[in-house]
Amino acid sequence: MKIARFSTGDELRYGIVEGLPDGDRSPSGESPGHLIVLTGDPLYQVPEATGEVIPLSEARLVSPVIPRSKVIGIGKNYAAHAAEMGSEAPVEPIVFIKPNTSVIGPDAPIVLPPWTREAHYEAELAVVIKSLAKDLSPEQAPRVILGYIVANDVSARDAQRSDTTWARAKGFDTSCPLGPWIEVPEPGRAPGDGVFDPANALIRTRVDGRVVQEGSTRDMITDVAHLISYVSQVFTLLPGDVLLTGTPAGVGEIRAGQRVEVEVEGIGSFSNPVVRR
Repeated sequence: MKIARFSTGDELRYGIVEGLPDGDRSPSGESPGHLIVLTGDPLYQVPEATGEVIPLSEARLVSPVIPRSKVIGIGKNYAAHAAEMGSEAPVEPIVFIKPNTSVIGPDAPIVLPPWTREAHYEAELAVVIKSLAKDLSPEQAPRVILGYIVANDVSARDAQRSDTTWARAKGFDTSCPLGPWIEVPEPGRAPGDGVFDPANALIRTRVDGRVVQEGSTRDMITDVAHLISYVSQVFTLLPGDVLLTGTPAGVGEIRAGQRVEVEVEGIGSFSNPVVRR
């Protein structure tokens, strides 16, 4: 089940996305499909349909969630990406934080700040947390997952190299596009046979329509359940927190005037224009 956060005016609402044909990867433009409008916020109540149905092409999609607390990033969680960054794969996950002011949704501009001249895309699978979590085992991790989304961990690579920490490089405003909707696991249905499998999903980036990055979550060093467990030992996870799970090899530069699209097969894709302030 796909749950989108959207607007048709000033009010932000949630809806279940239905009617997308197999292979449809872009929610923008004159897309097929429709939204079954829901009451309230699915993070805090069981969704109920209002009876209203809106064509997807008439809705403006926004970030599926704005974390009230934090976005947690994981660095170098794919060995090939660690190698292209000039380092060995880490023994333990590398954890960093992106503030909620870094989050934007589909079609919102990625604004490159004046102090960076080398910004990179990083397509990633991300996890939305639905309930308070602390000191979980990997076996307990699935119970706190609301669903999965697509993320772009935009990184100021020159600042990442020059600074002692990654705070500036990873946390600037608009550096965390999230979308296009939340893929919510259906109770009782195992991955496969049309059900999204976070352990076996292709990840892609396109810049101006050209594929520039492609990898699979099969190659993660630390899987989703163990990442949630590890991070929950560091700090408490709260409803709406987002966990980025790392990017595969193939990262590269984006420049003002380009459009960058990130995709996780089985969830969907979205894109953002790049501008410079």
